[in-house]
Amino acid sequence: MSSFLASRLDRIKPSPTIAVSTKARELRAAGKDVIGLGAGEPDFDTPDHIKEAAKAAMDRGDTKYTAVDGTPELKQAICQKFERDNGLSYKPENISVATGGKQVLFNALFATIEEGDEVVIPAPFWVSYPDMVLLCGGEPVAVPCSQDAGFKLRAEDLDNAITKNTKWVILNSPSNPSGAAYSKDEMQAITDVLKKHEHVWVLTDDMYEKLVYDGFEFCTPAQIEPTLFDRTLTMNGVSKAYAMTGWRIGYAGGPTQLIKAMAKIQSQSTSSPSSISQAAAVEALNGPQDFIASNNEVFRQRRDLVVEKLNQCPGLTCSKPEGAFYVYPSCAGVIGLKTPQGNRLQSDGDFVTYLLEEANVACVQGEAFGLSPYFRISYATSTEALEEACKRIRQACEQLSE
Repeated sequence: MSSFLASRLDRIKPSPTIAVSTKARELRAAGKDVIGLGAGEPDFDTPDHIKEAAKAAMDRGDTKYTAVDGTPELKQAICQKFERDNGLSYKPENISVATGGKQVLFNALFATIEEGDEVVIPAPFWVSYPDMVLLCGGEPVAVPCSQDAGFKLRAEDLDNAITKNTKWVILNSPSNPSGAAYSKDEMQAITDVLKKHEHVWVLTDDMYEKLVYDGFEFCTPAQIEPTLFDRTLTMNGVSKAYAMTGWRIGYAGGPTQLIKAMAKIQSQSTSSPSSISQAAAVEALNGPQDFIASNNEVFRQRRDLVVEKLNQCPGLTCSKPEGAFYVYPSCAGVIGLKTPQGNRLQSDGDFVTYLLEEANVACVQGEAFGLSPYFRISYATSTEALEEACKRIRQACEQLSE
């Protein structure tokens, strides 16, 4: 069977974050009291006005195929969103709508990458970026971004990573997995470097744009540096801020030629996104936005709780992120210690395995995100579950020995 399968599959691995969530579900089904902190989705329900828009679409018969890369109504709503929130002026022909942000990213990379092209990816990174690049025949170039630097890409490190073969730089702010977000000054330093390298395109993942705290002001590269507008694909979606992960709608704005190429690929893969989901997304973007602030206040309280509790755990240190709903604590202080069973922890993978087996807490190892020794916790779950999980993690850390 192995000779029948395409060799390109050997270049990639299944999503580690999905694997962790699946393992947690299996253990719960087997009767284990597992707290899953691996899922990257809000625990809030989709707001009622958005669900009502979907029902109305069904009632009026909007249940057919749509244009391959989005309905005119949704494209118009996206244009208005980009203008309103980001000061970016797009026309409908500059907009791509797909079945989630992941498909937008894959379409863009598949449409542009040739064998040997390089894609610069700051680490820690979302687990899918490098594998998408590899599937498309390119070479991911990971640039480590230390905890001391706030898990953010420094301008000089970006400059050093760019070569004549660099096709894209992927920027994700706020970040999955660290929650780090670039201030306007920090983003300006990055875009100053990109201005010098005119052959490099910019691929932004702004999915967590509206999930920011403590008065932080979000910015995106083409907004900060208008000269990059014609070589930037600005990706976003309704999944996170609008609690619509299962609706599967992502979108992007970019140059017409690239958008057409992405539509060509989509026409021969999935074709159009769900008509019902698109109608719901129109309401999400055009309708009331006040629930986002109230949801964010809950997320902020959870973030502060988790950061405080994790910093009380022996061997762990946790930075306070600017956005998203993740923390990315260091577990360097427990590497080399022994578990009660006598097993020595050699990596962050060993540590999260220990947490799952000893504490019934499911997290994702930092190795999956390209920067060790760390692990990712999603605080997009109930405050009670987070308090119990942190208590278990602390007890597990206290049981480790030299």
